[in-house]
Amino acid sequence: MIDKKIKNKNNFFWVYAVIFAIFLGIFFFKSSFSNPRKIDQDTFFDILSKGEIQKIIVKHKETVYVYLKKEFLPEKNPSQNIIRKNNNEKKFITQQPLQYEFEIGDLQFFQKKFEEYKKKYKLNTIIDFKNQQEYTITKFFFDYGIFFILLILFWIFLFRRIGSPTGGPGSQIFNIGKSRARLFDESDNVKITFKDVAGLEEAKEEVQEIVEFLKSPKKYTKLGGKIPRGALLIGQPGTGKTLLAKAVAGEAKVPFFSLSGSDFVEMFVGVGASRVRDLFEKAKEKSPCIIFIDEIDAIGRARGKSNIAGSNDERENTLNQLLTEMDGFGTHTNVIVLAATNRSDILDKALLRPGRFDRTILVDPPELNERKEIFRVHLKKLVLSDNVDIDFLSRQTPGFSGADIANVCNESALIAARKDRHQIENQDFLDAIDRIIGGLEKKNKIIKPNEKKRIAYHEAGHATISWLLEHASPLVKVTIVPRGKSLGSAWYLPEERQLTTPEQMKDEICALLAGRSAEEIIFSSISTGALNDLEKVTKQAQSMVAIFGLNEKIGNISYYDSTGQNEFSFSKPYSEKTAQIIDEEISKIITEQYQRAKNILKDNEKKLSILANKLLEKEVIFREDLKKIFGERPYPDDIGDMLNTVTNTSSS
Repeated sequence: MIDKKIKNKNNFFWVYAVIFAIFLGIFFFKSSFSNPRKIDQDTFFDILSKGEIQKIIVKHKETVYVYLKKEFLPEKNPSQNIIRKNNNEKKFITQQPLQYEFEIGDLQFFQKKFEEYKKKYKLNTIIDFKNQQEYTITKFFFDYGIFFILLILFWIFLFRRIGSPTGGPGSQIFNIGKSRARLFDESDNVKITFKDVAGLEEAKEEVQEIVEFLKSPKKYTKLGGKIPRGALLIGQPGTGKTLLAKAVAGEAKVPFFSLSGSDFVEMFVGVGASRVRDLFEKAKEKSPCIIFIDEIDAIGRARGKSNIAGSNDERENTLNQLLTEMDGFGTHTNVIVLAATNRSDILDKALLRPGRFDRTILVDPPELNERKEIFRVHLKKLVLSDNVDIDFLSRQTPGFSGADIANVCNESALIAARKDRHQIENQDFLDAIDRIIGGLEKKNKIIKPNEKKRIAYHEAGHATISWLLEHASPLVKVTIVPRGKSLGSAWYLPEERQLTTPEQMKDEICALLAGRSAEEIIFSSISTGALNDLEKVTKQAQSMVAIFGLNEKIGNISYYDSTGQNEFSFSKPYSEKTAQIIDEEISKIITEQYQRAKNILKDNEKKLSILANKLLEKEVIFREDLKKIFGERPYPDDIGDMLNTVTNTSSS
């Protein structure tokens, strides 16, 4: 059956190709016999004197067409004509045997000379004048008809080629309003299940319940419950929203339609709404079923915002049709819409209301225990050494999403293979984390000795303050090896907390400013190397004053807008006087912590120099090295022993 379709497709192709070649041949054949050979007046009168011309036609008083007598037409080689003039033989290669063409300047002079030649040589040559363009049906067909026929055949051929996915006959160009959703059912072998989704227990529980709704609805409807209309997955990129949807497709024993929000977008008016209607019609035929729309913010953006001269009318029409299909008249069917987005703040309120998306499922970055589970899932396929510590890896990756952890595991395998190892060791994972966070290590980058010394003191300043402050993040290692855009870096293991106090934020600001403070103390000058530190410090101080209400002068006021409305506003939510106070308080916080860092470093200047010199010598130092210089940390943490064990193993 498939071979027959392919054969029919090829037959149609060759039919069009033959028709196209025939008409093209006719067109060029006509062209080759319709263009006369151009000559000059002297050659014309030479031919005329021999009596070879049957007639001439003068058109528009400037162009003369010459027709030869039949007996003087070449028989053997019509493309050649031999003319004798002044006993010299001239050879003219012509494209047609019937006529010549030449231009005249003065019509009266030409006509007078023509009449003289007729009398002199007793000729019966006819002269005719045509001052208007004349077209017969045949001539018009040869001049323009073939062109139009070829153009029509070309468009028919093009439509049929692009009309169907196989390139054969079919006019899918007229089916542009059809849905592009991909259907998964029991016949598809979707291998991802809920067992492959780790660290999303609450989200899995909500989604599993939706699947059970469709499998056994009587379990819930007998108590008077109604099946939910939709569920919206909201979370940062890489947290597992699409993976969760794939698990639903693998677990559900019902048809599963999958598509992206951009699949509804088209340049033609009305196509988006038409595709929405077609999608839900197909879903109703397959009900009970699930529709998954990934990146729904492509069509679900709030209406009426940034709408310049109706530029978003088509997108809004698509959204209106989606709203109607999800909760309008005649929507009492077992069709559940599952959607995902990382821009929930810009979605239309009508889309988020109960009755459309009854459930909003937050998919947050994984916590410590959840990261352990995600690591266990991705480490199953890897060949691991006995020294790989999953607990340490999960602590070493705060803020990492599921996609980031998968990338760490893959990078560690590549690094181990690059070193020709048979197993992946703990150090490979640490190198992979460094590679992802800091960028590629650049050992061959040329740095001047004085610059390298400044970098060493800068990083030693960070390490010193973080070791001595209570709320600073525990240090893992410090390096002055360039990596990515940074010339040096200090690696910490930040504490995961749900609430943060002003004291904790100030300690973090002080630790960030310690690098520049060390430069000023040792070199009596500062450099541009603190750019990244200053950016973080400024954002931290701004959040303390204007967002979290942690400033005494501003008070318990927050200018943070969780709805995102200020994104489209050109005015600030506070007065100029308040803006000045905010700037002053931000500057005050940063200045106080900068001076605090300088005071601490001056009190420990000798130890700071020892640490910097050791960093210049080794290029990389660990937590154990700081303990030898500064002694035990004044504020011990619960992960110190574990860090010591791992870093000692890594350094050996």
